[in-house]
Amino acid sequence: MVEMIIRPTMKFIYLGYIVSLLAIAGIVSLAGRMEWPPWVGWASLVLILWPIKRHALNRLKKMVILDDKLRYETGALGKTTRTILISRVQDLTVRQSIGQRIFGVGDLSIETAGESSRLTIPAIDRPQEIADHIQELSAAAPEPARSDSTTIPNVKSGS
Repeated sequence: MVEMIIRPTMKFIYLGYIVSLLAIAGIVSLAGRMEWPPWVGWASLVLILWPIKRHALNRLKKMVILDDKLRYETGALGKTTRTILISRVQDLTVRQSIGQRIFGVGDLSIETAGESSRLTIPAIDRPQEIADHIQELSAAAPEPARSDSTTIPNVKSGS
């Protein structure tokens, strides 16, 4: 079994790191020239907490594609895993906003047969390629055995 691991993109988080570091550098350089209290430079380090938080939350989600199933895992200490049989995939939808299209990312929605039928994986790289790969696996997967509910066995009454 070859497994493919898909995680949400890191592109926007890297951009957040760059913007935060540039803002910190600007604040520190201005603090030296404008007679601000020295703690202002250190307090500006709080800006870096936003991308660090987003980075940590991003790493807590992943989808693993195996030959016959998909596993979507979330959480660190308390982990939730949702397993979907490839043969039960009914619909794959890729949604991309203009900003996502520019960066080559998008949201992948997987609809399956069953009660909780939709799973959306936000902001993944190359969403259409992944959707096509899942579709190929789904087309090659054998149909699951189904019981025919319209057939009623003969039952003799004891009267």
